[in-house]
Amino acid sequence: MSDPARPERIDFSGFEAALRRQAAERAQAARTPTVPTANASRSRLTEVELSWIEKRQEHWIRFGRVAQERILTRRTRVMSFRPGAIFAFVRWTANDYGTVTSRIDVVRAVAPGEPYTTLPFVRPGGDILLHIESWPKVQQVLAAIDAVEMAGVDPCDAAPDHWRHVHNRIAAGHQPRPYTLERHRAWLKRREIEG
Repeated sequence: MSDPARPERIDFSGFEAALRRQAAERAQAARTPTVPTANASRSRLTEVELSWIEKRQEHWIRFGRVAQERILTRRTRVMSFRPGAIFAFVRWTANDYGTVTSRIDVVRAVAPGEPYTTLPFVRPGGDILLHIESWPKVQQVLAAIDAVEMAGVDPCDAAPDHWRHVHNRIAAGHQPRPYTLERHRAWLKRREIEG
């Protein structure tokens, strides 16, 4: 019988051995290089789900450099964009009585760990440069995109500040200033200096 004043000795040898084994496994894992998998590389991309239901719903990309494309169903596909890529995402929905929603967003895809704003059908989200609702205003944005293309510049390469400018001017009820080659050259010089 044990003495009540003296506690029994507990054997920790098995516990200490398990701790040493776990520490060795962690050290080995830290030394082993990781090979990126398809899912890991996909997680670095911004994914946009596009869908089309005749006379009901249309989601499409107006411009953007697509890194990957996956077809999920006959009516649904997913477009992926690399960090830093700028794209325009248009959403239109209707019911039996006509158009319910019309929206366009110009978004910059973000890198992992970078802050972002959530947006429906965009995973994880992005840096929203322009967000316009209602078909007349969406048409103004589409005209601004056409104007950039007519100036000889791919809208993906236009200065992000231009899309913020277009957003602010249209939201205030004014016409946006055109994007010129001079402005584009100034943006390229600024990016060269900053980068």
